[in-house]
Amino acid sequence: MYLPPHDPHVDDPMRFKPLFRIHLMERKSATVECMYGHRGPHNGHIQIMKKDEFSTKCNQTDHHRMSGGRQEEFRTWLREEWGRTLEDIFHEHMQELILMKFIYTSQYDNCLTYRRIYLPPSHPDDLIRPGLFKGTYGSHGLEIVMLSFHGKHARGTKITGDPNIPAGQQTVEIDLRYRIQLPDVESLRDFSELSRIVLEVGEQVRQEQQQEGGPEDSEGEPRPGPVQPHAEPPAEQGREPGDGGALAAAEQPVQSGQGQPFVLPVGVSSRNEDYPRTCRMCFYGTGLIAGHGFTSPERTPGVFVLFDEDRFGFIWLELKSFSLYSRIQATFRNADSPSPQAFEEMLKNIQSLTS
Repeated sequence: MYLPPHDPHVDDPMRFKPLFRIHLMERKSATVECMYGHRGPHNGHIQIMKKDEFSTKCNQTDHHRMSGGRQEEFRTWLREEWGRTLEDIFHEHMQELILMKFIYTSQYDNCLTYRRIYLPPSHPDDLIRPGLFKGTYGSHGLEIVMLSFHGKHARGTKITGDPNIPAGQQTVEIDLRYRIQLPDVESLRDFSELSRIVLEVGEQVRQEQQQEGGPEDSEGEPRPGPVQPHAEPPAEQGREPGDGGALAAAEQPVQSGQGQPFVLPVGVSSRNEDYPRTCRMCFYGTGLIAGHGFTSPERTPGVFVLFDEDRFGFIWLELKSFSLYSRIQATFRNADSPSPQAFEEMLKNIQSLTS
């Protein structure tokens, strides 16, 4: 299991935790050991379910128990998962969420089903290289998100989830047709000014989605109409996503040696205050929010902030919150998708598990 760094250190490397191991014996036989818990390896079982899917089962779950009972198990898990004790966490809502996660994850006792996921295919014209990123999610801690590009849109799909938004759901969607020009730093500190700019663009997007019989691009999406003063498409109208327009726009500030100054508006909370103070560009996007148990989900407006090749951010307007994402540098073998179609099918499958 690859675990994210301790919250909120999003730039730290992933942590590695063995869950099971297989000993290959003579005559095509093998033994399986469960590595979960703190009492050493013990008897386990692995079953191949179907293509790209298998399950693990621990045959000696008593090895997962501790002499101090559930309280000791919880404190040990808390130190490993969060790098702190419950006394260090003063926020009552955060304590509640952490306890919910412990109860939810510990009930499985390493009896799990695994399904293959592919890394997103990359194209030379992508804004940045797609892949897996660690992101801050307020009191939920750090979560893993897969950034992928789909024509004129980019998507962030949750690989790990929380009590509000489960894994498999599309946490953010970025409309690469609508680049947002941020105001100067002093004006940017005013949340109402940023909100006004973003909501203007959001209204424009909504109106265009409601237009019937309008011109469409090659992917069946409405072409951008007249843009607001603070929104501009990333490339000339009429360009297609593969012709380098978005990439040229993304690299322009870097090639000229200039980045746009960036600061969070006053009142926007961030788990990690060590975010970059310059950015390449920003785009209009939406973020998925919901109540506990994925109740009443809705997409709300926000700003996608591209810092560099390995970091981006998202400002959630309604939550007045900022998520910072940092690329996972670990290398995963045999994880490339055999085709773009296979990757799209995988995204649909993992989303259907929690829809």
